[in-house]
Amino acid sequence: MKIALACDHGAYEYKELIKKMLSEEGHEIEDFGCHSKESVDYPDYAAPAAQSVANGKNDRGIVICSTGIGVSITANKIKGIRCALVSDPVSARLTREHNDTNVLALGQLVTGEAVMKEIVHVWLNTEFSHAERHQRRIDKVMALEK
Repeated sequence: MKIALACDHGAYEYKELIKKMLSEEGHEIEDFGCHSKESVDYPDYAAPAAQSVANGKNDRGIVICSTGIGVSITANKIKGIRCALVSDPVSARLTREHNDTNVLALGQLVTGEAVMKEIVHVWLNTEFSHAERHQRRIDKVMALEK
């Protein structure tokens, strides 16, 4: 899978951990930065990563900041993106099964490393259910962009 990955300075460590983990598993990673702990503005990194998912360059995206809130708001401003801020594996599974999310947001300060790794694995390995009721709801949400 081709995965866009982005963070701000508050989540640089998690981005690097996720990049290494997913690369070792055979995923193709496009790293949109940031590339250090030097203070940056999260929209400058989360928006291009989400745009790459919206335009089909990457299959999915993972965006990370201290809480996950800023990057999730940013990603959801991009037309075609359904980003969920997730802090537990059950939500990771359900956001894929029910909402067909294409971008995952995480918060380094609020999610432990072991849970973060489990969330990423569950989210990447869960398929959309294609249940009619879920598709109907997604279609209604996406119609709001028009």
